[in-house]
Amino acid sequence: MNSLDWAVLIGYFGVMVAIGVWSHQRVDDVGDFFTAGGRMPWWLSGISHHMSGYSAVMFTGYAGIAYQYGITSYVTWSFPIAIGIAIGARLFAGRLNRLRSRLHVASPLEYLKSRYNLPTQQALAWSGVLLKIVDVGAKWAAIATLLSVFTGLTLNQGILITGAVTGVYCTVGGLWADALTELGQFVIQLLAGVAMLVTVLAELGGVSALWTVWDRLPDGHAQPTVGPYTLTFLLAYLFIKTFEYSGGMWNQAQRYMATRSAREARRSARLSAVLWFVWPAVLFFPMWVAPLLVKAEKPDASDSYALLTERLLPHGLLGLVIVGFFSHTMAMCSSDANAISAVFTRDIAPALPKLGARARGWSHRAGLLAARLSTVAFLALSMAIATQVNSPTFKDIITVVIKWVAGLVGPISIPFLLGMVPRFRRSGPTAALVSWAAGLFAFWLTNYGLAGVQLQIQIVAPVATSLVLYVLIGYLKPEDTPERDAVLARINPDDDDDGDGGGPGGAGAAARPSTSCSRSART
Repeated sequence: MNSLDWAVLIGYFGVMVAIGVWSHQRVDDVGDFFTAGGRMPWWLSGISHHMSGYSAVMFTGYAGIAYQYGITSYVTWSFPIAIGIAIGARLFAGRLNRLRSRLHVASPLEYLKSRYNLPTQQALAWSGVLLKIVDVGAKWAAIATLLSVFTGLTLNQGILITGAVTGVYCTVGGLWADALTELGQFVIQLLAGVAMLVTVLAELGGVSALWTVWDRLPDGHAQPTVGPYTLTFLLAYLFIKTFEYSGGMWNQAQRYMATRSAREARRSARLSAVLWFVWPAVLFFPMWVAPLLVKAEKPDASDSYALLTERLLPHGLLGLVIVGFFSHTMAMCSSDANAISAVFTRDIAPALPKLGARARGWSHRAGLLAARLSTVAFLALSMAIATQVNSPTFKDIITVVIKWVAGLVGPISIPFLLGMVPRFRRSGPTAALVSWAAGLFAFWLTNYGLAGVQLQIQIVAPVATSLVLYVLIGYLKPEDTPERDAVLARINPDDDDDGDGGGPGGAGAAARPSTSCSRSART
């Protein structure tokens, strides 16, 4: 990098901070901070949903997979995510929006206290927060790895810089800042991705390289499933990502909650699905053909894309692509920080022995201060974890992302998402807690208790265990009650009244106390 590249990077950081400061003016209470007051346009929600779904891990871990195995990086990663989001648009997006507009909650998990009970809510909240600290730590490590290639900064220095800038804008501006910076980041990534594609095609002889280059690549590069990424892995990943990207990752649920109506939430989901289907293919092509242009130095080839950009791009444009790396990571990490802050301040803090009474009585100002402080705390913890991501416990970045996140998000998301669907009304607290605990045990058993377990089994076993037990226990030990049925009735109105968000269930309703969810359940 030279001075021009640094100017582009520093300018990007400055714009992100400026957006956060501007968004601060739109945040009056926790409803604005966590769900944008229910006023976010569907197209902005869709772009934000897409951008908050992946990070610089794509340019490190998945770039290594693309370098070694070819198009399976797309077929077994972004393609099933696109399909999963499209399925979720029908099943979950509208229901998640009604959590805010009809139950008047600000956190995705607030409704669980009325749908199940307090222990269930706390189990899912605490385990999800701990998982996200590890997950976001992997994202910080990924972007710091790229930064070290280009600038020579150490891993810890890179983590500190990116974490500090992200902390400023997402702490002061809340979800509005997240969404608006993600829109800007999407535009930057669009320019950088297209520039990289055009440069690579020029290096390989022109547009015809799109269909003529495959014979020159290593064997298997054009196979949709290869190596450890088999058809079984693809199906397992589709199964998991349907839950994860439809709201199992709480930051994704917030995007649906932030729109004006259930109808707009579904439109938001469909836009995100289209973007996931098209855009990653554009980003992946340079990674697929990288073996013809550079030689990776790391065993997992996670440095291949960084080496490619250094070789091909002129200064200034190189800085823009580096900004593109940052844009994805900062989008995901800031959105996760906002979601975790919502869960802590709205779900965990009110249930703590000493803090609970005070938290339940927080004023708008005190609640907003708690939200910002918990956001800072989450970012600091995840940054500390990032410094250990390559330790023997976590092994490497891609292990954390594929195994830990994909394996553990299922047991958390099954009771959360299926709890909104009337078909599963018989599944109550017992089904939720047993399925959650058994899923976590299945993760430990397949990853650490048994040797030689295939990757696809490690990934699918936790969520499959949770799903089977959640349904089976609900059938054998039904726990549906009039109060729980009332909660479901509010999330699933017969007339599907998807208004513009005005009135009692409209914009700003998320700012109301979470106890209104309990009142709704008793009406």
